[in-house]
Amino acid sequence: MTKERVADYPRPPRLELSSDHVLVKVGGEILFDGSGCQRVLETFHPPTYYLPPTSTKLKLLIPAAGRSFCEWKGVAEYFDVIAGGYRVHRAVWRYPSPTESFQAIAGWFALYPGLMDGCWLNGEEVTAQPGGFYGGWISSAVEGPFKGDPRHPELI
Repeated sequence: MTKERVADYPRPPRLELSSDHVLVKVGGEILFDGSGCQRVLETFHPPTYYLPPTSTKLKLLIPAAGRSFCEWKGVAEYFDVIAGGYRVHRAVWRYPSPTESFQAIAGWFALYPGLMDGCWLNGEEVTAQPGGFYGGWISSAVEGPFKGDPRHPELI
């Protein structure tokens, strides 16, 4: 299997449809199980998956305070996840009105894999991208080094 080298991903990032099967569990519940996601590919970042709102279990998401700004995508809003008697703060985000280049993900949800019970791509459990700010999904399909990894301070 040929691995994708994240060093070869573009900057500015590229958005692409994914045929991967994605499963996300949190608080003992399934937040998402299906395909039809989109992924953002940016230099030195593992892919960040965006889940379609039509297939995401919206009843688990509660709007959270605060916003953030991405130079490529625009202003993000955040959500807490409430599942299994737990509240996971600011674990999910979306861009309600992204920039023109990222209109295809307007209203779609991304998340921090490290805050979930687990995230899987095609049956393989992923590892969260290092660093508290990044939402990348590390699988056997990609190779680093990855931004946020303390072993590579030049990328932090």
